[in-house]
Amino acid sequence: MDAELTNLVYYVPPHVDGYVYPNEQNLLWSTLIVVYPYITGLVAGAFIMASLVRVFKVKALEPVYRLSMLTSLAFLLCAPLPLLFHLGHPERCLQIMMTPHLSSPMAMFGFVYAWYMMAVLLLELWFDYRRDFVAWSANVRGLRGILYRILTLGVHDVSEQALRLDDRMGKIISLVGIPSAFLLHGYVGFIFGSIKANPWWGNVLMPIIFIFSAIVSGISLCVLMYLLLNWARRQAQDINCLDAMGKFLFYALVVDASLEALDWIHRLYAAEESIHILKSLAAGRLFYTLLVGQVCLGTAVPLVILGGLQLFSRHVVPQVRQHLYTLSAALILFGVLAMRWNVVIGGQLFSKSLRGFTTYKMELAGHEGWLMSIALLVLPFIILGVLVKLFLPQKSPVTRTETGAAVSQAA
Repeated sequence: MDAELTNLVYYVPPHVDGYVYPNEQNLLWSTLIVVYPYITGLVAGAFIMASLVRVFKVKALEPVYRLSMLTSLAFLLCAPLPLLFHLGHPERCLQIMMTPHLSSPMAMFGFVYAWYMMAVLLLELWFDYRRDFVAWSANVRGLRGILYRILTLGVHDVSEQALRLDDRMGKIISLVGIPSAFLLHGYVGFIFGSIKANPWWGNVLMPIIFIFSAIVSGISLCVLMYLLLNWARRQAQDINCLDAMGKFLFYALVVDASLEALDWIHRLYAAEESIHILKSLAAGRLFYTLLVGQVCLGTAVPLVILGGLQLFSRHVVPQVRQHLYTLSAALILFGVLAMRWNVVIGGQLFSKSLRGFTTYKMELAGHEGWLMSIALLVLPFIILGVLVKLFLPQKSPVTRTETGAAVSQAA
């Protein structure tokens, strides 16, 4: 009996290395919580991309303006789904609406999400598309015609004064939408940064890092979607638009990489008692996702490619530049996903004792398995395909008048 008790006391699970508290052996947040900030970051980044046209008057980006708005909407519709599936009982989400708790960042997401969708994104899209809705409702028959007539909301005035008002309202909403987009994704970083007990998360730079990584990933997604849409429609790529997107992507990536480097420099210089466990985590369990995936492939390689294109773009033929932009955007999207993985999963791999590690075993099936996460990542692209089919028809290319209002040539 004594021998059995001794074996029971000193038994260490095979997935545990060192001293880990019993309640830390299994991770509470899995891949769904990795997907959640990744999708919300794409929403905010795509909206910032569109705001460069509406607010900052970057005319070279006009061909991608509406696609960026539709991309933001498609991913926004799927943003709360990872949290709902993680709950196990999605109907519980109604509690945060009926009994709001202002001290809970997760509960505040419901209000931020509703504000961003209803008061910002949908309103700006409606003001931008109103003239097209009127034209399409008069010329298109069937279910699509009924849909367009509903979306006009009974407003059929397309006079110059009315269109000027639409453009002014859209600009005002864009100005409000920029800080709203920062708030939408910055609060995700706030959730992690406010957890003081975890040295991997508890950092005042965390919300800012999340915001700039969101901008980088959103612009990268718009680059890929623009290239893919033109390829699918057999249209020539607008190399000036691609160069402009590449320029802003490079600048955003420089800021993002600088912030993350500053974070690590501060950690190493401060050398708090947790620094040894963080070094072991970065060089051990997160070596491939942090140093290889996030730092090398997701940051360093795109920086070199985009920086080289900024310096020598005139000496690179447009076809090669398109391929380099595609490669850079894809690597950045992979790197940001790796960053989300490192933050969410990596922050749970070490014990609060700072003397041990646990291991995360990835599931394939189940409501928090890889299949569910992949499905949630694919769903926004399916929704985007439907939105592009309905609101970005191939036969009516979009231009903008001198007042800035979006006008369809077919109208």
